[in-house]
Amino acid sequence: MTQMSGAKALIESLERQKITEIFGLPGGAVLPIYDALHDSKIRHILCRHEQGAAHAADGYARASGKAGVCMATSGPGATNLVTGIATAYLDSSPVVALTGQVPAFSHNTSYMVGRDAFQEADIVGITTPITKYGHQVRKIKEIPQMVKTGFYVATTGRPGPVLIDFPKDIQTQTADFDFTKEPKLPGYKPTCIIDELGLKKAAQMILEAERPIIMSGGGVIIGNASQELIQLAEFLSIPVVTTLMGKGSIPETHPLALGDIGMHGTTAANKLIIEADLILAVGTRFSDRSCATNDIFCQDKKIIHIDIDLAEIEKNIDVHLPIVGDAKCCLQMLYKIIIDQLKKNKHTVWAKRVKQVKEELCSENGICEADDSLKPKAILKTLRGVLPANAIATTEVGQNQMWAGLFFKALQPRTFITSGGLGTMGFGFPAAIGAKVACPDREVIDIAGDGSFIMTEHELACAVAEDIPVMVMVFNNTVLGNVAQWQRMLYNRRYTAVDLGKVPDFVKLAEAYGAQGIRIQSLQELSKAVKTAMKSKIATVIDVPISPEENIFPMVPPGRSLKEVINGDL
Repeated sequence: MTQMSGAKALIESLERQKITEIFGLPGGAVLPIYDALHDSKIRHILCRHEQGAAHAADGYARASGKAGVCMATSGPGATNLVTGIATAYLDSSPVVALTGQVPAFSHNTSYMVGRDAFQEADIVGITTPITKYGHQVRKIKEIPQMVKTGFYVATTGRPGPVLIDFPKDIQTQTADFDFTKEPKLPGYKPTCIIDELGLKKAAQMILEAERPIIMSGGGVIIGNASQELIQLAEFLSIPVVTTLMGKGSIPETHPLALGDIGMHGTTAANKLIIEADLILAVGTRFSDRSCATNDIFCQDKKIIHIDIDLAEIEKNIDVHLPIVGDAKCCLQMLYKIIIDQLKKNKHTVWAKRVKQVKEELCSENGICEADDSLKPKAILKTLRGVLPANAIATTEVGQNQMWAGLFFKALQPRTFITSGGLGTMGFGFPAAIGAKVACPDREVIDIAGDGSFIMTEHELACAVAEDIPVMVMVFNNTVLGNVAQWQRMLYNRRYTAVDLGKVPDFVKLAEAYGAQGIRIQSLQELSKAVKTAMKSKIATVIDVPISPEENIFPMVPPGRSLKEVINGDL
């Protein structure tokens, strides 16, 4: 037993969880914690907004595969975390949010919970729909066990965000603490028995199929199952399409890789999944962005769905064979079952068809050489050619995200980080900061649009002050490009509230923060700018002017099926 304050017990518990970084902002309700943090070996990264802290913790988690931690004071500090927590929840990212709270349990009149005290907010109640678990500490001695429980829940099973709320009186009280107690949550049992019988049926269905295809989702990356996926695909010569969250689960230069499917998927991926007679879907929830119209998605095909979360099975579409289990374990066993049957390369006719389609649609799906003009496809091809294979790219949300999904090839897992489920503008830059903190020896770049970058550009101050040399490449078209494209297509060019007018001079903006700003006018200048940024020890913003008339194609219009792809300009 060790006697200390609740605040010190929290910091000690975090150190025992091997936490080395926290992203946050201080405030009155967390001052005891920050005082305890002063004597800790944990690095605190001072973000400029709590939303940025949450996104940075999320980027840290996605890049490293470990939990990311963010912290905020009570009231508006805590509520400013909400967008970041919701983003992590929709994309199954293990973020642990620590919040301060007004005094709650003092044995005198000083308690304030329920009295509309200054900066009081029921943050546990507010975030209940967007967290995997939330808890307000009510007894000082439960701090060590609760911290263990929070990290256990966040990182096991299907990962997700957890919020722990610390009333200020709990932080200042002292007690003897036992740090050896294990998590206690009787209703939470994330371990999953492998469905061997189901996997045997899956193997039989795959071997009997003439045109099977694998649909790889974010669960493959989260479950560290990329090698198992590639091994199975190569053994049976099965092509692989990915969801946006599954991008990078197979190198996009691989002969079997078809790229993303869905609203802005590659033409080859959308065409071949329609031609397939069986879909092996792993770690995906069949979102509307991937499947377009869920009610008619691949109705004439047999679908095998492997997912760690039972709640995702048949939530969006009916499947022929549901298998609940960890992606890595299931793919390992499925491969072993197929190997034992000594059958290989049965799908040679299908493999030839896949190769033919990829060659025919090369120019549309981004596999072939891009032209030399300063357009998104050529820009992203140039960027990919300069960056190392293990470089991490985050994205903002909008046209920049879809262009990156289409034309920036992800070569390794956990190197493409984007807001998929919530589609959060302003996510990419703070997420890049978090990813760089997690992987300081790797290059990290945020592929941004001007509208999205403006939302969190203030985190440049964090990047400079904390010596985090990330890069930002801004597609500068002075409009909210994605909405403008939809207004071109669906509303007869009746543009409303999309013209950003006078956007900041991003070079001067970067310099004002003490960062480096570079404006480019050609692909050669872009290559030089990225190389300069990689050698720099400070954050760099690369301003890339493009036309506001640039569109994202291919595109499946809202409410249409994957068969109804638009490939040409408007």
